[in-house]
Amino acid sequence: MADTTKYVPIATTTGNNNLHKLDLKNLFTILKTKTTIAFAYAFMLVFIAFTIFLAFSSSPAISTTTPSSTSQFSSIFEYFFPNNTTTLSQSQPHNTTTNLQYPFDPFQNKTSISRSTNVTTFSQPSNQDDAVSVSVSVPTTNNTIITNSTSQDDAVSVSVTNNTIITNSTSQDDAVSVPITNNTIINNSTSQIVKNHTSSNFDETTKAVNSNHTTNATSQIVKKEDSSSTGEAKTKAMNATTVVEGVSILPNKNLSSNSSLKGVDLNNYTQSLAKKKNNGNNKYAELMESLMNCDFFDGEWVKDDSYPLYKPGSCSSIIDEQFNCIRNGRPDKDYQKYKWKPKGCTLPRLDGHKLLDLLRGKRLVFVGDSLNRNMWESLICVLRNSVKNKKKVYEANGRVHFRGEASYSFIFKDYNFSVELFVSPFLVQEWEMPDKNGTKKETLRLDLVGQSSDQYKDADIIVFNTGHWWTHDKTSKGKGYYQEGSHVYDELNVLEAFRRAITTWGKWVDAKVNPSKSLVLFRGYSASHFSGGQWNSGGACDHETAPIDNEKYLTEYPPKMRVLEKVLKYMKTPVSYLNITRMTDFRKDGHPSVYRKQNLSPEERKSPLRYQDCSHWCLPGVPDAWNEILYAEILMREYRNKQQQKRT
Repeated sequence: MADTTKYVPIATTTGNNNLHKLDLKNLFTILKTKTTIAFAYAFMLVFIAFTIFLAFSSSPAISTTTPSSTSQFSSIFEYFFPNNTTTLSQSQPHNTTTNLQYPFDPFQNKTSISRSTNVTTFSQPSNQDDAVSVSVSVPTTNNTIITNSTSQDDAVSVSVTNNTIITNSTSQDDAVSVPITNNTIINNSTSQIVKNHTSSNFDETTKAVNSNHTTNATSQIVKKEDSSSTGEAKTKAMNATTVVEGVSILPNKNLSSNSSLKGVDLNNYTQSLAKKKNNGNNKYAELMESLMNCDFFDGEWVKDDSYPLYKPGSCSSIIDEQFNCIRNGRPDKDYQKYKWKPKGCTLPRLDGHKLLDLLRGKRLVFVGDSLNRNMWESLICVLRNSVKNKKKVYEANGRVHFRGEASYSFIFKDYNFSVELFVSPFLVQEWEMPDKNGTKKETLRLDLVGQSSDQYKDADIIVFNTGHWWTHDKTSKGKGYYQEGSHVYDELNVLEAFRRAITTWGKWVDAKVNPSKSLVLFRGYSASHFSGGQWNSGGACDHETAPIDNEKYLTEYPPKMRVLEKVLKYMKTPVSYLNITRMTDFRKDGHPSVYRKQNLSPEERKSPLRYQDCSHWCLPGVPDAWNEILYAEILMREYRNKQQQKRT
C-alpha cells in the first residue's frame, strides 16, 4: 500500500490538478494577444528577406562571375569572409582597358597546381597622345597591391605572389615580363606583351575575376585594332608559338588543377632570357670596345666563300661599266671571295638592313676622285639590295651614268636618306688664269676648297679622299700650275703643293663642319699595280689572279700620306683616317685591267693590252671592304653617342 501511494501522479490530487490547469490557461491567453502575433510574423518576414538578399547579392570584395552549376549561396560565405585582394582602376577617356590572361603559369618545376587563386585586375594609366591603357589579369595570392602602372605602347604581365607591392611599372618597347615571388618590391619594371593600335571611342571596362575553380590557361597574343565604325574594342586571341629574344615558346594549353606546367619553367626561362639579354648587351659592348682599340689596317686578306656582299650582276644599273668586270668578260671570280681580317679584332660583316636603319634621315656624302666613286657605287649596291622596294631607290636627277657630272645623289625614299657623290679630285679648286697670249691657262688653287663645299658641309657623314690625280704629269712636275691668290708658281714641289692643299682643306673642315653633328673620315691612298709602265704607258695587271702573299713585295708607304697624317694630327675636328694603302697594296688581282669596258675603240683593239686599268677596282671587290670599315666606324659612333647619353 505504501508503494502504491508513492507512485500516484500529483495530478490526481484534486487541489493540485486545478492549479496546473489554471497556469496553462493563463499562458495560452497571453500568446493569443494581437501584439504578440504581429511581432512573430514580422520577425519571420524580415528573416526570410534578409536570407534571400544574402543569397542573391554579389560579394562586396570582388566582382564574381559564377557558373550556373555553382550554388548561389556560396556568396553568403564570401560576404562574411571576403578575399584580401585590392582592385585599382582609374582609366581615362580615349583608352581601352582589356583583360589579359597571363600566358604562363607562375609556378615552377612542372609542379601539379590548382589555379584557384584570386586574379587581380589593375589599371592606372598615365596617358600620352594615342597611348592605350591595358588592364592585365595577374595571378596573385595573399594581399597584393599594385599601383601606378603607366602604359604607353605595351601591357605589363607580372606574376605576383605573397605580399607583393609593385610601383611605377612602366610599359615600353623591348621590355621583359617579370615573375615576382615572396615579399618583393619592384620599382620601374618594364614589360612587353601587347602591341597596341589606336582605337577611337572605346568603352572602358575593368573586370576583376575571382576564379575559385579550375580554369584552363592558354598562351594568348592579344592585339587591339582600329575601330572607326563601332565604339567597342575588338580583341583577337589565338594560340601560337611566341618568339621572344630569338627563343620559341610554345603555348601552355589546358593547365588545370590536375595538370603540370608543360614546355616552360617560367622562373628559369625568365632568368635565362634576362641572362641572354645581358650577355647580348655585354657581347655588343665587348665588340665595340674591341673595335675602338683595334688597328683596322694591320691585317691580312683571308678567303671566305660567303663573300661577296652582293651577287655579281645584281647592280648593273648602278655599277659603272668601268668597274663591272664580270659583265665585261672577266673569267675568274676568286678575287670576289676575300675579306679583310685585322689582327687585333674581327670586323663585323656589313649588314645592309642595319645600315639602312642607322642612316635613316641622314646624308652620307663622298667627296673626292673616281676612287671614291668606286666606293660610293659599292655602298649603294649593298644598300639597294637590302631594300624591299627597289623602285624607291633612284638617282635624284634620273641619271643612269655617273661620269662627267659634278655631283650625284641616290635617294632611299623609304628611309629618307641620301648617299651622294661630289667630284673633287684635289679637294681644292681647279682654276683658269688668262695667259700672256690671251688664252686661258689651267691652274690649281691651293688656297681654295672645292666649289661644291657649301653643299655638303652639313652632311651627317662625309668621306673625303684625294691622291691619284697628284701623280699625273702636270701635278707631279708642278711647273706653272700651282696658284695661291693671284700668284702662279713657276715651279713648286708636288709634296709641298699637296701639303698646302690639304692644309687649306683642314682649315675649312675646322671652320665649317660641326663635329658634334658630322662624322668626318678621310680615305687614304689606294695602291695601283701597273707592271711594265704607268696607266698611260703600257702598264698591265691582266695576268694577276691572286693577292700578294708576302709583305716584302709591298711598295713603300706614299710620302703624301705622311703629309696628310701630320695635317690631321693638328686639326681641331676629329677625322677618322681610313688608311687603306697597305690593305690595297696586297690586292694586285682586284683591278679591271683589260676588262674595263665591253666595246673597245679602234685604237684599243689594235693593242688591247696597252690600255689597262690597274688603279680602280672591280665590283664586287676591294671597295666593299672599305665600306665594311666605314660600317664599323658608323657603329662605333652610334655606340659612343649612346654611352654619352647614358652619362648625361
